[in-house]
Order: sequence, then C-alpha cells, then structure tokens
Amino acid sequence: MLYIVATPIGNLSEITYRAVEVLKNVDFIAAEDTRHTMELLRAYDIRKPMISYHKFSERSASAGIISRLKEGKDIALVSDAGMPLISDPGAVLVEELIENGIEYTVVSGACACVNAVVLSGLDTSSFLMVGFLPEKTSDRKKTIAKIKDVEATLVFYSPPHNVLEDLDFLYKSLGRRKFAVVREISKLHEEVVRGCLGEVPEFTVKGEMVIVVEKAESAADRLGELTVIEHVKHYMSLGYDKMKAVKLVAADRKVSKSVVYAETLNL
Repeated sequence: MLYIVATPIGNLSEITYRAVEVLKNVDFIAAEDTRHTMELLRAYDIRKPMISYHKFSERSASAGIISRLKEGKDIALVSDAGMPLISDPGAVLVEELIENGIEYTVVSGACACVNAVVLSGLDTSSFLMVGFLPEKTSDRKKTIAKIKDVEATLVFYSPPHNVLEDLDFLYKSLGRRKFAVVREISKLHEEVVRGCLGEVPEFTVKGEMVIVVEKAESAADRLGELTVIEHVKHYMSLGYDKMKAVKLVAADRKVSKSVVYAETLNL
C-alpha cells in the first residue's frame, strides 16, 4: 500500500498520531528531500530507509516505487511540508498507480492552502488553489485570464524573492481587490498582512508565503456597474435582438421594460 502522508508545514508538533504510526510501520519512505525529512523522522524517533522522490525524478522514481509496491512493500510518500501533490511532487506516481491498479490512501494533515484561506479573513465558502504563478509573463497572463472572473477566493503560493512582483502583477491583472499575505504558517513568526492590491503595506519578505485574493464580483454585480445603454449593448453583443436585450436588462435591474426602452430609443 502507498500512503500519501501530510507532514507539518511549520511546527513539528502539528502531525497526526496516525501519520507518525504510518511512518513508523512502512517499509520505505519516499521523500521530496531526504535531508529535510530526516529532521522530522529524528523528532519522532523514526528509523526507516528513504527513497528520493522529487519533481526532477518523478518518472524514474515512480517505477522503482511501483516495483516495490508490487512486491508487497508498504511505502509512505511525503513532501517537504504539507500535503504531497498540492504544488508538490506526487501526481505522476498517482497516475501510474491508477494505471497499474495499485491502491493508495491519504493520511490527513496540514495544507498551507487551507490554513492561509482561514487566516486571511476572506470568504471561505469557495476557493481556488492556483499554486505558483508561471515564470514567463505570457504564461502568467494566460493563467490569470482563465481565473480572473471566478467567483471564488484565489490562493497563490509565492516564494519570498517573487512575492512583491507577484502582488504587483495581481494588482495590474485583477484590480483593487482585498488580499492577504500569510507567511511562516504555524511557525514562531507567523504573520498575516492584509490590504488592497495596489496598496501593499510593508512586511517582512522572508519565509514561505501564500497570497490569498478576494473573489471576483458576480456577473450581476459587474453588469450593474454598466450604464443602461452599455448593459443593453452587452446582451445585443451576445446575439439577442434589441427588444430581448431590453427585457433582460429590465430583469437584471428590477425595473420595467419601458424605463429601459426609453433610455435606448436612439440605439
């Protein structure tokens, strides 16, 4: 069996009893960085052989892991912090497990995305985990174009050397939305910086960071910002004739059709 095990994202005490038990009982531990994981294992007196499994070796390392699993071995997959696969290695292995009909399970635990959304103070009813923004500007623009109108809180991971650039890009792409930068989650210097994009307060640019951004306005709210004529033109651009567009606008604005029609006589 393969166990996908969540590990602490900061405080080493934030690990479940089950995770410690699994790590103590498996035959091997596949780790993103064996030196980093060794610190966790030492803290809980866990002595198990480790296999290197990082983003540059996913394909080749997966073959070795699957071979061991077919021999009846139990293996735990861990990343440096948090839940494997969530902006961390593991997706390739899971794909191959499914192709080979090998079962796997998840051992619950910390995830920086969830902690950051809760700490941000923004809407938690729905959120979209975007992960790290691409390095190339053209790729960044394509990514944002797909999600800018999503009516869900947006979550971005950001390395400290890029966080100010990322915030500036998000402001230019999304406008003045509320945001929070959550850094050093569950560590001694945990901090939440809140503000509006475009007016970022000073903060310590150090440590692991998550940027949480307010969701887009609803389509109805956005249309409500248009003038009546712009609103009618919007529906006409979608293929409706003028009278149908007037009817739709009247419904959106909760006014009579005659009021809308009167403002569009010259349209």
